[in-house]
Amino acid sequence: MNKNHYVAIIAGGIGSRFWPKSRVGYPKQFLDILNTGKTLIQQTFERFERFVPKENIFVVTSNEYVEIVKEQLPQMPEENIVAEPSRKNTAPCIAYISFKVSNKDPDATLIIAPADHLILDTEGFEKTCQKAIDFVDKNDSLVTLGIKPTYPNTGYGYIQYETESSVEDQIFKVRTFTEKPNLELAKTFLASGDFLWNAGIFIWKAEVIIKRFEMHEPELHDIFASERYKLNTPEEKQAIERMYPQCSSVSIDYAIMEKADNVYVIPSSFGWSDLGTWTSAYDNLEKDYLGNAIAGDKIMVIDSTQCMISAAHNKLLVLQGLNDFIIVDTEDVLLICKKDKEQEIKEYVAEVKRNIGDKNL
Repeated sequence: MNKNHYVAIIAGGIGSRFWPKSRVGYPKQFLDILNTGKTLIQQTFERFERFVPKENIFVVTSNEYVEIVKEQLPQMPEENIVAEPSRKNTAPCIAYISFKVSNKDPDATLIIAPADHLILDTEGFEKTCQKAIDFVDKNDSLVTLGIKPTYPNTGYGYIQYETESSVEDQIFKVRTFTEKPNLELAKTFLASGDFLWNAGIFIWKAEVIIKRFEMHEPELHDIFASERYKLNTPEEKQAIERMYPQCSSVSIDYAIMEKADNVYVIPSSFGWSDLGTWTSAYDNLEKDYLGNAIAGDKIMVIDSTQCMISAAHNKLLVLQGLNDFIIVDTEDVLLICKKDKEQEIKEYVAEVKRNIGDKNL
């Protein structure tokens, strides 16, 4: 293992499309969505622990989740839990951890990865990360991992790349980033053969991304640069509480990746899913002979097919005559929703908030 290699696991999101299982107070990265016996953040930590020193793995999360991270990752040094005072999308948290790690180690290579993704082929993932690390160690570049698409998914962003010539074995220059497209556009992307799903996993030298913040997001850069040497000291918490209210809420894709001219992608296939929706959970769970994915011990299904069903282990559910539904039963909420309407769950959550308040969110 190389002492200059670091990982930042991003774990501050609220996972609203996994409601009602995922709640603001206990979101999906801290849940065992697929009944594996381990939560998503535990699986992510273990995946990186295989090839990055444990003391170099950080978790960036919201203040309110620090205790949950401590509880779920007791093997992690407490000082490696980096708490954001407010949610500001991915660019500020990546700027924060990049300055923090760079202060500690100016030669640091940093992998940025979400806490709540599923990766089935851990060896393949490790090899791909190693390839990216070797490349950024030699080149002033930003690398992202793109997933070879298997169908026109409208829930992912897309990366277009120059397929004709690789700069190195299976490493290509990026042309464009596109936010989540509509179905027609997603079909066009798939047919063209030069688009990949955006996995939101990045590899770069900490100092290289800091320079890119200076070029493309100077205001954000200057906020963190102004007090960077208070990071990793007892003054860090107060400094961050001053910085964060000044930060605009912006994604790393929009802030840096879409603007930078040194972005490369590695087309990858290591059994990835962002587990962003109940259908993605359905795709990754075992099914019964009628195509139902069942997460729960006391669920009886009669004349029902292709359903995603999740319930507490002590709760008896009897379902009859349902086809292509998502059924999620928790202590205080029951969701029944057609699978093809799941992208609207976020809207249902907003409607609940308007009509009933925050209690069930």
